[in-house]
Amino acid sequence: MGVGLDKDAVHCSLFLDQCLEIGNTVRIRPPHQPTFSTPSIIPWIENLACPASWLVSMAEEIGSRDGEVVLGEEVGIARIITLNRPRQLNVISSGVVSLLAEYLEKWEKDEKAEVVIFKGTGRAFSAGGDLKMFYDGKKSRDACLEVVYRMYWLLYHIHTYKKISVALVNGISMGGGASLMVPLKFSVVTEKTIFATPEAGIGFHTDCSFSYIHSRLPGRLGEFLALTGARLNGKELIAAGMATHFVPSEKIAELEKRLVELKSADYDVVKSTIEEFSVEVQLDEDSILNKKALIDDCFSEETVADIIASLEHESSKEGNGWIGPVVKGLKRASPTGLKITLRSIREGRKQTLAECLKKEFRLTMNILRAMITEDVYEGIRALTIDKDNAPKWNPCTLNEVEDERVGLVFQPFKEELELQIPEKEEHRWFGKFEQSPYPALKGATSGGAL
Repeated sequence: MGVGLDKDAVHCSLFLDQCLEIGNTVRIRPPHQPTFSTPSIIPWIENLACPASWLVSMAEEIGSRDGEVVLGEEVGIARIITLNRPRQLNVISSGVVSLLAEYLEKWEKDEKAEVVIFKGTGRAFSAGGDLKMFYDGKKSRDACLEVVYRMYWLLYHIHTYKKISVALVNGISMGGGASLMVPLKFSVVTEKTIFATPEAGIGFHTDCSFSYIHSRLPGRLGEFLALTGARLNGKELIAAGMATHFVPSEKIAELEKRLVELKSADYDVVKSTIEEFSVEVQLDEDSILNKKALIDDCFSEETVADIIASLEHESSKEGNGWIGPVVKGLKRASPTGLKITLRSIREGRKQTLAECLKKEFRLTMNILRAMITEDVYEGIRALTIDKDNAPKWNPCTLNEVEDERVGLVFQPFKEELELQIPEKEEHRWFGKFEQSPYPALKGATSGGAL
């Protein structure tokens, strides 16, 4: 699942939703956590195969109305999804993933639903997944498999959603959080929007469909964003083609109100409504996108080492002072994470959406299984656990990371253990986690089977 550099917890919680009708608005929320004593939680821990600390936070997450992780509202022809963990920057938990899938399936089949709006409370749209979830998960093999599977399966449906969808992104949108924004038919950004895909630097890979998205950006911008984790603002997202409209933040609430009040909502109607509030924007003079020609030259090199060498060659030239911090960041990043990410982005150019998602599912699970290195856990330790910002990578240099070893994490699983992407429209919502072989594998401890 997409990794955000914000450190708030994501927990292992999957609960059925319940509806609370308020006038003509329907809110869908998780039920209250049942009361239990300490001894009674032990069977839960054993059955869920996840760390006990997740369950404590899980109770906090769903224990009260104020703690609803996602709000689902139905108003007229509009359906509104609100990511509702502002104190945690709306990080994506397993509960969030399950609820999103339920809402989107229900509303795609609902003839009365014409437009679906995504938004987040607080200063973030969504900061993505949580590093601590992965770190805690290393104690139990494949502890994160279910949420990873569900997230990738969900992303296929977000990319191919049949109803008009609008993301109102008035804040941080990183990693997996950005995957709830970029694929939508309309992505509205503001001057407060901050985007990044920073996963490679900590020994992970650019995931949550971004090997598909980044590989289709102009020139070599995708390699640049994936390898460096560079941040883009709202204007830059418009210029890069990852957002459709720029609306000043003070107008976002009014735009949402207008969208909710629409009596019909085909593509042209929604587009014209957004355009009433949107403004034309130009890149700032110091925008990294103004360096695109040089980025294309350097990041078209064959290997990560060649990319760094090309950047270093250009750094001494007048006007290229911006390159120094970029090179420094690349040299501090996980060599294995960089090599995996570069290969994934470049393979993505020749892959379909389904192929990219299946590949990213394999990469995520193999990296979490520490198939070739424990760099992802070391990166998380240095950033969020000990906070020494001094990771000790293994291998520690690009030259020591063998291409043959990198290739191991790309190897296909057995067909039945791959991410199940529906091939026929009439079975569009098939292939869920519970329909896969994984639940029967009791934690999917199937190392020899993959």
